[in-house]
Amino acid sequence: MFIEPNLTGERRGWIEVICGSMFSGKTEELIRRLKRARIANLKVEIFKPAIDVRYDEVNIVSHDENSIQSTPIDNSQTILLLAAGVDVVGIDEAQFFDAEIIHVCQQLAHQGARVIVAGLDMDYLGKPFGQMPNLLAVADYITKLHAICVDCGNIASFSYRTGAGDQQVLLGEKDVYVPLCRKHYFERIENQARKR
Repeated sequence: MFIEPNLTGERRGWIEVICGSMFSGKTEELIRRLKRARIANLKVEIFKPAIDVRYDEVNIVSHDENSIQSTPIDNSQTILLLAAGVDVVGIDEAQFFDAEIIHVCQQLAHQGARVIVAGLDMDYLGKPFGQMPNLLAVADYITKLHAICVDCGNIASFSYRTGAGDQQVLLGEKDVYVPLCRKHYFERIENQARKR
């Protein structure tokens, strides 16, 4: 990723979006970028949705158990209150936030912050998830990560739900979701439809 040098000394903000399927390394990449920002002595604030308590109630934790402290919030507007004057803002699991997350990210970027957002771009049905499509549309930089298909070893872009339930939001890990390539995802969906 190329970032233009700022020769004027003024703060310039932008929005980076890290997206992909479950188990693609989105949170790991978010944590990596945030830790590097701290090494550079930048002021960093990190947020996650309060509903995400899979690994920890406060920390953002990757599937590889890498972690970084964050602030759980219920409402994206809270980010504006807590991130005033911050150099870098990290937001994990953005698909779970309300529609205001787009305006929050844009406002932070306009104020000169580097905003790094991670989230699922598609739900378990292969449909755009939450506000992620809108965040991708306004992002300055996009990183699409891929997992490995558990059926064939090719790159995986889909999160297949192995358990029951048809609600869009169902927090889970390897017990509920597996990453699949396009071919195997649609094969499993067709097989599932035949059984009904």
